[in-house]
Amino acid sequence: MSGPPRGSAQVPVGPSGPGGVPPLGPPISALPASAGPAPAPATPPRRKRLPVVLAAVLLLVLVSVGVVITRPGPVAGWLGDDAGSASNAGGVTPDPAPSDVLAGPDQNAPLPTPDGVRAALDPLVGAAALGDRVNVSVADVITGQTLFDKGADDGTVPASVTKLVTAVTVLAARGPGYRIPTRVVAGAKAGEVVIIGGGDPTLAINKKGYYTGAARLDELAAQVRTALGGTKPTSVIVDGSVYSGPVYGPGWDDDIPTGGSGGAITALMTDGARTDPGVEHGSAQRFAEPDLAAGKAFARLLGVPTDAVKRGTAPAGASPAPGTELGVVQSPPLIRLVDVMISESDNMVAEALARQVALARNEPASFDGGAAAMDAEVAELGLPADEITVSDGSGLSRRNRISPSLLTDLIRLAASPDHPELAGVFGGLPVGGWSGTLNERYRTAAGTAAGAGSVRAKTGTLSSVHAIAGLVTTADGRLLTFAVLTDRAPGEKDTAQPALDRISSALARCGCR
Repeated sequence: MSGPPRGSAQVPVGPSGPGGVPPLGPPISALPASAGPAPAPATPPRRKRLPVVLAAVLLLVLVSVGVVITRPGPVAGWLGDDAGSASNAGGVTPDPAPSDVLAGPDQNAPLPTPDGVRAALDPLVGAAALGDRVNVSVADVITGQTLFDKGADDGTVPASVTKLVTAVTVLAARGPGYRIPTRVVAGAKAGEVVIIGGGDPTLAINKKGYYTGAARLDELAAQVRTALGGTKPTSVIVDGSVYSGPVYGPGWDDDIPTGGSGGAITALMTDGARTDPGVEHGSAQRFAEPDLAAGKAFARLLGVPTDAVKRGTAPAGASPAPGTELGVVQSPPLIRLVDVMISESDNMVAEALARQVALARNEPASFDGGAAAMDAEVAELGLPADEITVSDGSGLSRRNRISPSLLTDLIRLAASPDHPELAGVFGGLPVGGWSGTLNERYRTAAGTAAGAGSVRAKTGTLSSVHAIAGLVTTADGRLLTFAVLTDRAPGEKDTAQPALDRISSALARCGCR
Protein backbone atom coordinates (compact mmCIF):
# COMPACT_ATOMS: atom_id res chain seq x y z
CA MET A 1 0.00 0.00 0.00
CA SER A 2 1.09 3.51 -0.62
CA GLY A 3 0.89 6.68 1.43
CA PRO A 4 2.84 9.72 2.53
CA PRO A 5 6.17 9.14 4.26
CA ARG A 6 6.04 9.42 8.02
CA GLY A 7 7.89 12.71 8.02
CA SER A 8 5.11 14.34 6.01
CA ALA A 9 2.36 13.68 8.55
CA GLN A 10 0.17 16.72 9.03
CA VAL A 11 -0.91 16.14 11.86
CA PRO A 12 -11.53 1.92 32.16
CA VAL A 13 -13.74 0.01 31.18
CA GLY A 14 -16.17 -1.73 33.48
CA PRO A 15 -16.37 -5.47 33.97
CA SER A 16 -18.07 -7.68 31.45
CA GLY A 17 -21.35 -9.19 32.51
CA PRO A 18 -22.95 -12.40 31.32
CA GLY A 19 -24.08 -11.97 27.76
CA GLY A 20 -23.10 -8.32 27.87
CA VAL A 21 -20.34 -5.87 27.27
CA PRO A 22 -18.45 -3.51 29.55
CA PRO A 23 -19.91 -0.07 30.04
CA LEU A 24 -18.10 2.65 28.22
CA GLY A 25 -15.27 4.19 30.19
CA PRO A 26 -12.98 7.12 29.54
CA PRO A 27 -9.34 6.93 28.43
CA ILE A 28 -6.42 6.73 30.75
CA SER A 29 -5.25 10.34 30.80
CA ALA A 30 -7.12 13.16 32.50
CA LEU A 31 -4.67 15.94 31.84
CA PRO A 32 -6.05 19.49 31.59
CA ALA A 33 -6.30 20.85 28.09
CA SER A 34 -4.65 24.12 29.08
CA ALA A 35 -1.40 22.63 30.34
CA GLY A 36 1.57 22.61 27.98
CA PRO A 37 4.11 19.81 27.58
CA ALA A 38 7.21 19.76 29.69
CA PRO A 39 10.50 20.63 27.99
CA ALA A 40 11.99 17.65 26.22
CA PRO A 41 14.75 16.82 23.76
CA ALA A 42 14.11 17.82 20.18
CA THR A 43 11.57 15.63 18.46
CA PRO A 44 12.91 13.65 15.50
CA PRO A 45 11.48 14.73 12.11
CA ARG A 46 9.29 11.67 11.83
CA ARG A 47 7.25 12.63 14.89
CA LYS A 48 4.97 15.62 15.39
CA ARG A 49 4.11 16.77 18.90
CA LEU A 50 0.56 16.02 19.92
CA PRO A 51 -0.53 17.16 23.40
CA VAL A 52 -2.51 14.71 25.49
CA VAL A 53 -6.03 15.60 26.59
CA LEU A 54 -7.62 12.18 26.30
CA ALA A 55 -10.27 12.42 29.00
CA ALA A 56 -11.46 15.88 28.02
CA VAL A 57 -11.60 14.91 24.35
CA LEU A 58 -13.49 11.68 24.96
CA LEU A 59 -16.00 13.33 27.28
CA LEU A 60 -16.64 15.95 24.58
CA VAL A 61 -17.28 13.19 22.05
CA LEU A 62 -19.63 11.33 24.40
CA VAL A 63 -21.68 14.43 25.10
CA SER A 64 -21.91 15.23 21.39
CA VAL A 65 -23.40 11.81 20.54
CA GLY A 66 -25.64 11.61 23.58
CA VAL A 67 -23.95 8.62 25.22
CA VAL A 68 -24.60 8.15 28.92
CA ILE A 69 -21.38 7.30 30.74
CA THR A 70 -21.36 4.56 33.34
CA ARG A 71 -18.33 5.06 35.56
CA PRO A 72 -18.10 2.22 38.07
CA GLY A 73 -15.46 1.80 40.76
CA PRO A 74 -12.01 2.72 39.53
CA VAL A 75 -13.23 4.92 36.72
CA ALA A 76 -15.32 7.03 39.06
CA GLY A 77 -12.46 7.52 41.49
CA TRP A 78 -10.04 8.24 38.68
CA LEU A 79 -12.27 11.06 37.44
CA GLY A 80 -12.73 12.44 40.95
CA ASP A 81 -16.26 11.13 41.49
CA ASP A 82 -17.55 9.25 44.49
CA ALA A 83 -17.16 5.59 43.62
CA GLY A 84 -20.03 4.70 45.87
CA SER A 85 -22.46 6.75 43.80
CA ALA A 86 -21.60 5.05 40.51
CA SER A 87 -24.28 3.21 38.60
CA ASN A 88 -24.70 -0.44 39.52
CA ALA A 89 -27.33 -1.40 36.99
CA GLY A 90 -28.28 -5.04 36.90
CA GLY A 91 -26.85 -5.78 40.33
CA VAL A 92 -23.27 -6.03 39.10
CA THR A 93 -20.79 -6.49 41.94
CA PRO A 94 -18.98 -3.20 42.66
CA ASP A 95 -15.53 -2.90 41.13
CA PRO A 96 -12.26 -2.71 43.10
CA ALA A 97 -11.29 0.57 44.75
CA PRO A 98 -9.75 3.13 42.38
CA SER A 99 -6.33 2.97 44.03
CA ASP A 100 -6.09 -0.71 43.17
CA VAL A 101 -6.55 -0.31 39.43
CA LEU A 102 -5.31 2.58 37.34
CA ALA A 103 -1.99 4.37 37.61
CA GLY A 104 -2.49 8.05 36.89
CA PRO A 105 -0.13 9.80 34.45
CA ASP A 106 1.63 13.06 35.28
CA GLN A 107 2.42 15.34 32.33
CA ASN A 108 5.18 16.97 34.36
CA ALA A 109 6.89 13.66 35.08
CA PRO A 110 10.46 13.38 33.78
CA LEU A 111 10.85 12.05 30.27
CA PRO A 112 12.61 8.69 29.98
CA THR A 113 15.78 8.70 27.93
CA PRO A 114 16.38 6.43 24.93
CA ASP A 115 19.42 4.99 26.72
CA GLY A 116 17.38 4.28 29.82
CA VAL A 117 14.62 2.57 27.87
CA ARG A 118 17.16 0.58 25.87
CA ALA A 119 18.80 -0.66 29.07
CA ALA A 120 15.42 -1.82 30.35
CA LEU A 121 14.18 -3.47 27.17
CA ASP A 122 17.22 -4.91 25.40
CA PRO A 123 17.43 -7.97 27.69
CA LEU A 124 13.71 -8.66 27.16
CA VAL A 125 13.11 -8.26 23.43
CA GLY A 126 15.56 -11.08 22.71
CA ALA A 127 13.65 -13.63 24.82
CA ALA A 128 13.66 -17.04 23.15
CA ALA A 129 9.91 -17.40 23.68
CA LEU A 130 9.32 -14.48 21.30
CA GLY A 131 11.35 -15.88 18.43
CA ASP A 132 13.84 -14.16 16.16
CA ARG A 133 11.58 -11.40 14.80
CA VAL A 134 10.44 -9.03 17.52
CA ASN A 135 9.61 -5.52 16.32
CA VAL A 136 9.11 -2.77 18.87
CA SER A 137 8.24 0.93 19.01
CA VAL A 138 8.09 3.05 22.19
CA ALA A 139 7.37 6.78 22.15
CA ASP A 140 6.45 9.52 24.60
CA VAL A 141 2.80 10.48 24.14
CA ILE A 142 3.24 14.19 24.87
CA THR A 143 6.37 14.96 22.88
CA GLY A 144 6.30 12.14 20.37
CA GLN A 145 9.98 11.43 20.96
CA THR A 146 11.01 7.94 19.94
CA LEU A 147 12.44 6.14 22.97
CA PHE A 148 12.98 2.66 21.53
CA ASP A 149 13.06 1.43 17.97
CA LYS A 150 13.71 -2.14 16.90
CA GLY A 151 12.33 -2.95 13.48
CA ALA A 152 9.74 -0.29 14.27
CA ASP A 153 8.93 0.49 10.64
CA ASP A 154 8.76 -3.15 9.53
CA GLY A 155 5.36 -4.57 8.63
CA THR A 156 4.55 -7.43 11.00
CA VAL A 157 1.52 -9.74 11.32
CA PRO A 158 -0.55 -7.87 13.93
CA ALA A 159 -3.40 -10.33 14.63
CA SER A 160 -6.14 -8.56 16.60
CA VAL A 161 -4.07 -5.43 17.15
CA THR A 162 -5.46 -4.66 13.67
CA LYS A 163 -8.63 -3.61 15.50
CA LEU A 164 -6.92 -0.39 16.63
CA VAL A 165 -6.70 0.64 12.97
CA THR A 166 -10.29 -0.48 12.36
CA ALA A 167 -11.43 1.62 15.32
CA VAL A 168 -9.61 4.79 14.28
CA THR A 169 -10.63 4.55 10.63
CA VAL A 170 -14.33 3.93 11.32
CA LEU A 171 -14.45 6.77 13.86
CA ALA A 172 -12.81 9.05 11.30
CA ALA A 173 -15.00 7.91 8.40
CA ARG A 174 -18.40 7.64 10.08
CA GLY A 175 -18.06 9.66 13.29
CA PRO A 176 -18.65 8.35 16.83
CA GLY A 177 -22.39 9.06 16.81
CA TYR A 178 -23.31 7.17 13.63
CA ARG A 179 -25.87 4.38 14.05
CA ILE A 180 -26.36 1.46 11.65
CA PRO A 181 -29.99 1.01 10.57
CA THR A 182 -31.96 -2.17 10.01
CA ARG A 183 -35.02 -1.36 7.92
CA VAL A 184 -38.18 -3.06 6.71
CA VAL A 185 -40.01 -1.99 3.56
CA ALA A 186 -43.03 -3.27 1.69
CA GLY A 187 -42.19 -5.86 -0.93
CA ALA A 188 -43.19 -5.95 -4.57
CA LYS A 189 -45.95 -8.52 -3.95
CA ALA A 190 -48.95 -8.33 -1.67
CA GLY A 191 -48.11 -9.55 1.83
CA GLU A 192 -44.37 -9.42 1.19
CA VAL A 193 -42.08 -7.54 3.56
CA VAL A 194 -38.37 -6.98 3.00
CA ILE A 195 -35.92 -6.71 5.88
CA ILE A 196 -32.82 -4.79 4.80
CA GLY A 197 -29.62 -5.46 6.71
CA GLY A 198 -27.45 -2.39 7.10
CA GLY A 199 -24.57 -4.23 8.73
CA ASP A 200 -25.44 -4.06 12.44
CA PRO A 201 -23.74 -7.12 13.98
CA THR A 202 -25.24 -6.46 17.43
CA LEU A 203 -28.91 -6.67 16.39
CA ALA A 204 -30.84 -8.82 18.88
CA ILE A 205 -33.98 -10.89 18.48
CA ASN A 206 -35.41 -9.76 21.82
CA LYS A 207 -34.37 -8.45 25.22
CA LYS A 208 -32.20 -11.53 25.80
CA GLY A 209 -29.68 -10.47 23.17
CA TYR A 210 -25.94 -10.72 23.69
CA TYR A 211 -25.00 -7.06 23.28
CA THR A 212 -26.20 -4.52 25.83
CA GLY A 213 -28.39 -1.80 24.34
CA ALA A 214 -28.72 -3.47 20.95
CA ALA A 215 -31.54 -2.81 18.49
CA ARG A 216 -34.17 -5.57 18.53
CA LEU A 217 -36.12 -7.51 15.94
CA ASP A 218 -39.18 -7.82 18.19
CA GLU A 219 -39.42 -4.03 18.34
CA LEU A 220 -38.96 -3.84 14.57
CA ALA A 221 -41.72 -6.43 14.11
CA ALA A 222 -44.04 -4.36 16.31
CA GLN A 223 -43.43 -1.33 14.06
CA VAL A 224 -44.23 -3.41 10.99
CA ARG A 225 -47.48 -4.73 12.44
CA THR A 226 -48.57 -1.18 13.29
CA ALA A 227 -47.66 0.09 9.83
CA LEU A 228 -49.59 -2.73 8.13
CA GLY A 229 -52.68 -2.28 10.25
CA GLY A 230 -54.84 -5.35 9.85
CA THR A 231 -52.90 -6.74 6.91
CA LYS A 232 -51.02 -9.90 7.78
CA PRO A 233 -47.64 -10.41 6.06
CA THR A 234 -47.22 -13.71 4.25
CA SER A 235 -43.53 -13.77 3.30
CA VAL A 236 -40.19 -12.23 4.30
CA ILE A 237 -37.44 -11.25 1.89
CA VAL A 238 -33.93 -10.88 3.33
CA ASP A 239 -31.94 -8.14 1.62
CA GLY A 240 -28.26 -8.19 2.52
CA SER A 241 -27.11 -6.72 -0.75
CA VAL A 242 -25.27 -3.83 0.89
CA TYR A 243 -22.47 -6.39 1.43
CA SER A 244 -20.71 -8.13 -1.42
CA GLY A 245 -17.97 -10.69 -1.96
CA PRO A 246 -16.98 -13.73 0.12
CA VAL A 247 -18.36 -14.16 3.64
CA TYR A 248 -15.02 -15.47 4.97
CA GLY A 249 -11.86 -13.42 4.91
CA PRO A 250 -8.73 -13.95 2.83
CA GLY A 251 -5.88 -15.36 4.86
CA TRP A 252 -8.13 -16.80 7.57
CA ASP A 253 -7.11 -20.11 9.11
CA ASP A 254 -9.33 -23.03 8.13
CA ASP A 255 -10.79 -23.40 11.61
CA ILE A 256 -11.96 -19.76 11.93
CA PRO A 257 -15.53 -20.33 10.65
CA THR A 258 -16.20 -23.02 13.25
CA GLY A 259 -13.71 -22.17 15.99
CA GLY A 260 -15.94 -19.84 17.99
CA SER A 261 -14.23 -16.51 17.38
CA GLY A 262 -15.30 -15.83 13.78
CA GLY A 263 -17.97 -16.67 11.26
CA ALA A 264 -19.73 -15.72 8.06
CA ILE A 265 -19.96 -11.95 7.61
CA THR A 266 -23.39 -10.91 6.32
CA ALA A 267 -25.22 -7.58 6.38
CA LEU A 268 -28.05 -9.03 8.47
CA MET A 269 -27.31 -11.11 11.56
CA THR A 270 -28.39 -11.31 15.18
CA ASP A 271 -26.14 -11.45 18.25
CA GLY A 272 -22.95 -11.56 16.20
CA ALA A 273 -24.34 -14.61 14.32
CA ARG A 274 -24.47 -16.65 17.55
CA THR A 275 -26.81 -19.61 17.61
CA ASP A 276 -27.08 -19.02 21.37
CA PRO A 277 -26.87 -15.37 22.50
CA GLY A 278 -25.81 -16.46 25.98
CA VAL A 279 -22.44 -17.81 24.81
CA GLU A 280 -19.43 -15.53 25.14
CA HIS A 281 -17.10 -14.49 22.36
CA GLY A 282 -14.41 -17.03 21.57
CA SER A 283 -16.53 -20.09 22.21
CA ALA A 284 -19.73 -19.25 20.35
CA GLN A 285 -21.20 -21.47 17.66
CA ARG A 286 -22.21 -19.26 14.70
CA PHE A 287 -24.89 -19.65 12.06
CA ALA A 288 -23.50 -20.73 8.70
CA GLU A 289 -26.03 -18.38 7.06
CA PRO A 290 -26.60 -15.58 9.58
CA ASP A 291 -28.78 -13.54 7.23
CA LEU A 292 -31.32 -16.30 6.67
CA ALA A 293 -31.28 -17.21 10.37
CA ALA A 294 -32.10 -13.61 11.26
CA GLY A 295 -34.80 -13.49 8.56
CA LYS A 296 -36.44 -16.61 9.97
CA ALA A 297 -36.34 -15.19 13.49
CA PHE A 298 -38.03 -12.04 12.16
CA ALA A 299 -40.63 -14.14 10.31
CA ARG A 300 -41.53 -16.00 13.51
CA LEU A 301 -42.08 -12.66 15.25
CA LEU A 302 -44.47 -11.66 12.45
CA GLY A 303 -46.27 -15.01 12.40
CA VAL A 304 -44.88 -15.85 8.94
CA PRO A 305 -43.85 -19.46 8.22
CA THR A 306 -40.07 -19.82 8.06
CA ASP A 307 -40.35 -21.62 4.74
CA ALA A 308 -41.65 -18.31 3.34
CA VAL A 309 -38.27 -16.65 3.97
CA LYS A 310 -35.81 -16.19 1.13
CA ARG A 311 -33.05 -13.86 -0.03
CA GLY A 312 -33.81 -11.03 -2.40
CA THR A 313 -33.60 -7.26 -2.80
CA ALA A 314 -35.91 -4.44 -1.86
CA PRO A 315 -38.02 -2.96 -4.65
CA ALA A 316 -37.06 0.42 -6.01
CA GLY A 317 -40.63 1.74 -6.08
CA ALA A 318 -41.54 5.03 -4.46
CA SER A 319 -44.02 5.64 -1.61
CA PRO A 320 -46.76 4.60 -1.13
CA ALA A 321 -46.08 1.77 -3.58
CA PRO A 322 -43.65 -1.11 -2.92
CA GLY A 323 -40.61 0.16 -1.08
CA THR A 324 -42.58 2.06 1.56
CA GLU A 325 -40.73 1.95 4.87
CA LEU A 326 -42.60 -0.06 7.49
CA GLY A 327 -40.10 0.20 10.34
CA VAL A 328 -36.51 0.89 11.32
CA VAL A 329 -34.28 0.27 14.32
CA GLN A 330 -30.82 1.67 14.91
CA SER A 331 -27.66 0.16 16.37
CA PRO A 332 -25.93 1.76 19.36
CA PRO A 333 -23.62 4.62 18.28
CA LEU A 334 -20.34 3.56 16.71
CA ILE A 335 -18.38 4.74 19.73
CA ARG A 336 -20.04 1.91 21.68
CA LEU A 337 -19.45 -0.65 18.95
CA VAL A 338 -15.78 0.34 18.92
CA ASP A 339 -15.73 -0.10 22.69
CA VAL A 340 -17.18 -3.61 22.34
CA MET A 341 -14.78 -4.55 19.54
CA ILE A 342 -11.67 -3.50 21.45
CA SER A 343 -12.54 -4.57 24.97
CA GLU A 344 -13.52 -8.12 24.03
CA SER A 345 -11.66 -8.37 20.70
CA ASP A 346 -14.93 -9.12 18.93
CA ASN A 347 -14.10 -10.22 15.39
CA MET A 348 -17.66 -10.09 14.07
CA VAL A 349 -18.07 -6.49 15.17
CA ALA A 350 -14.67 -5.65 13.72
CA GLU A 351 -15.57 -6.90 10.26
CA ALA A 352 -18.85 -4.99 10.35
CA LEU A 353 -17.00 -1.79 11.27
CA ALA A 354 -14.47 -2.26 8.46
CA ARG A 355 -17.39 -2.41 6.04
CA GLN A 356 -18.76 0.83 7.48
CA VAL A 357 -15.46 2.47 6.51
CA ALA A 358 -15.97 1.10 3.00
CA LEU A 359 -19.54 2.38 2.78
CA ALA A 360 -18.54 5.82 4.05
CA ARG A 361 -15.91 6.04 1.31
CA ASN A 362 -18.14 4.64 -1.45
CA GLU A 363 -16.17 1.42 -1.69
CA PRO A 364 -17.80 -2.03 -1.95
CA ALA A 365 -18.74 -3.35 1.49
CA SER A 366 -16.53 -6.40 1.18
CA PHE A 367 -13.22 -7.60 2.57
CA ASP A 368 -11.37 -5.98 -0.33
CA GLY A 369 -13.42 -2.80 -0.18
CA GLY A 370 -12.96 -2.48 3.56
CA ALA A 371 -9.21 -2.95 3.25
CA ALA A 372 -8.95 -0.31 0.51
CA ALA A 373 -11.07 2.13 2.49
CA MET A 374 -9.08 1.65 5.68
CA ASP A 375 -5.85 2.22 3.75
CA ALA A 376 -7.22 5.45 2.26
CA GLU A 377 -8.43 6.66 5.65
CA VAL A 378 -5.03 5.98 7.22
CA ALA A 379 -3.37 8.05 4.48
CA GLU A 380 -5.85 10.92 4.91
CA LEU A 381 -5.09 11.02 8.62
CA GLY A 382 -1.45 11.68 7.74
CA LEU A 383 -0.25 8.29 8.92
CA PRO A 384 2.27 6.28 6.87
CA ALA A 385 -0.02 4.07 4.78
CA ASP A 386 3.02 2.43 3.21
CA GLU A 387 3.55 0.72 6.58
CA ILE A 388 0.19 -1.05 6.63
CA THR A 389 -1.39 -3.75 4.48
CA VAL A 390 -4.67 -5.25 5.66
CA SER A 391 -7.03 -7.84 4.24
CA ASP A 392 -9.67 -7.68 6.96
CA GLY A 393 -10.74 -5.56 9.91
CA SER A 394 -10.45 -8.13 12.69
CA GLY A 395 -6.86 -9.29 12.34
CA LEU A 396 -7.79 -12.91 11.70
CA SER A 397 -6.01 -12.70 8.35
CA ARG A 398 -2.37 -13.74 8.25
CA ARG A 399 -1.93 -11.47 5.24
CA ASN A 400 -2.16 -8.35 7.39
CA ARG A 401 1.02 -6.34 7.99
CA ILE A 402 1.31 -3.29 10.27
CA SER A 403 4.47 -1.65 11.59
CA PRO A 404 4.84 -1.01 15.33
CA SER A 405 5.63 2.66 14.71
CA LEU A 406 2.42 3.15 12.76
CA LEU A 407 0.56 1.84 15.79
CA THR A 408 2.29 4.20 18.21
CA ASP A 409 1.71 7.09 15.78
CA LEU A 410 -1.95 6.12 15.52
CA ILE A 411 -2.38 6.04 19.31
CA ARG A 412 -0.82 9.48 19.63
CA LEU A 413 -3.01 10.82 16.84
CA ALA A 414 -6.13 9.51 18.60
CA ALA A 415 -4.98 11.40 21.71
CA SER A 416 -4.75 14.67 19.80
CA PRO A 417 -7.32 17.42 20.45
CA ASP A 418 -7.15 17.99 16.70
CA HIS A 419 -9.09 14.73 16.24
CA PRO A 420 -11.66 14.47 19.05
CA GLU A 421 -13.67 12.00 16.97
CA LEU A 422 -10.89 9.42 17.40
CA ALA A 423 -10.81 9.46 21.21
CA GLY A 424 -13.35 6.64 21.35
CA VAL A 425 -10.52 4.20 20.68
CA PHE A 426 -9.41 4.53 24.31
CA GLY A 427 -12.68 3.69 26.06
CA GLY A 428 -12.47 -0.06 25.52
CA LEU A 429 -8.74 -0.60 25.94
CA PRO A 430 -8.31 -3.45 28.43
CA VAL A 431 -6.45 -2.72 31.66
CA GLY A 432 -3.58 -5.02 32.65
CA GLY A 433 -4.64 -7.53 35.31
CA TRP A 434 -8.17 -6.23 35.43
CA SER A 435 -10.36 -6.17 32.33
CA GLY A 436 -11.07 -7.46 28.84
CA THR A 437 -8.40 -9.52 27.12
CA LEU A 438 -5.84 -8.44 29.75
CA ASN A 439 -7.93 -9.62 32.67
CA GLU A 440 -5.78 -12.70 33.35
CA ARG A 441 -2.47 -11.16 32.35
CA TYR A 442 -0.01 -9.16 34.49
CA ARG A 443 -1.10 -11.18 37.50
CA THR A 444 1.09 -14.19 38.25
CA ALA A 445 3.79 -14.43 35.59
CA ALA A 446 7.24 -13.44 36.87
CA GLY A 447 8.29 -9.92 35.94
CA THR A 448 4.83 -8.70 34.88
CA ALA A 449 3.24 -7.41 38.08
CA ALA A 450 4.23 -3.78 37.44
CA GLY A 451 2.00 -3.76 34.37
CA ALA A 452 -1.17 -4.43 36.37
CA GLY A 453 -3.14 -1.20 36.40
CA SER A 454 -0.40 0.61 34.47
CA VAL A 455 -0.83 -0.95 31.02
CA ARG A 456 -3.85 -0.35 28.81
CA ALA A 457 -3.53 -2.13 25.51
CA LYS A 458 -5.01 -4.14 22.66
CA THR A 459 -3.68 -7.65 22.26
CA GLY A 460 -3.39 -9.95 19.27
CA THR A 461 -2.84 -13.70 19.08
CA LEU A 462 -2.63 -16.27 16.31
CA SER A 463 -0.44 -19.35 16.29
CA SER A 464 3.18 -18.09 16.24
CA VAL A 465 1.89 -14.49 16.32
CA HIS A 466 1.73 -12.38 19.48
CA ALA A 467 1.21 -8.64 19.59
CA ILE A 468 0.29 -5.86 22.00
CA ALA A 469 -0.03 -2.10 21.55
CA GLY A 470 -1.30 0.65 23.80
CA LEU A 471 -0.37 2.91 26.68
CA VAL A 472 1.75 2.48 29.78
CA THR A 473 2.39 4.79 32.72
CA THR A 474 5.98 4.69 34.01
CA ALA A 475 6.96 4.60 37.67
CA ASP A 476 7.48 8.36 37.46
CA GLY A 477 4.02 8.88 35.97
CA ARG A 478 5.07 9.52 32.37
CA LEU A 479 2.60 8.31 29.75
CA LEU A 480 4.19 6.30 26.92
CA THR A 481 2.77 4.52 23.91
CA PHE A 482 4.22 1.19 22.86
CA ALA A 483 3.76 -1.59 20.34
CA VAL A 484 5.45 -5.00 20.39
CA LEU A 485 4.80 -7.48 17.56
CA THR A 486 6.32 -10.88 16.89
CA ASP A 487 5.18 -13.23 14.15
CA ARG A 488 7.73 -16.03 14.46
CA ALA A 489 7.24 -17.11 18.05
CA PRO A 490 8.30 -20.74 18.44
CA GLY A 491 6.17 -21.56 21.47
CA GLU A 492 2.60 -21.35 22.68
CA LYS A 493 0.93 -18.32 24.24
CA ASP A 494 1.60 -19.61 27.75
CA THR A 495 5.27 -18.77 27.26
CA ALA A 496 5.11 -16.06 24.62
CA GLN A 497 2.54 -13.80 26.29
CA PRO A 498 4.40 -13.45 29.60
CA ALA A 499 7.58 -12.66 27.64
CA LEU A 500 5.62 -9.99 25.77
CA ASP A 501 4.13 -8.58 28.97
CA ARG A 502 7.54 -8.27 30.63
CA ILE A 503 8.45 -5.62 28.04
CA SER A 504 5.59 -3.25 28.90
CA SER A 505 5.96 -4.10 32.60
CA ALA A 506 9.60 -3.02 32.45
CA LEU A 507 8.42 0.37 31.18
CA ALA A 508 5.89 0.59 34.00
CA ARG A 509 8.48 -0.36 36.59
CA CYS A 510 11.21 2.11 35.67
CA GLY A 511 11.76 5.80 35.19
CA CYS A 512 14.15 4.73 32.43
CA ARG A 513 16.44 7.74 32.82
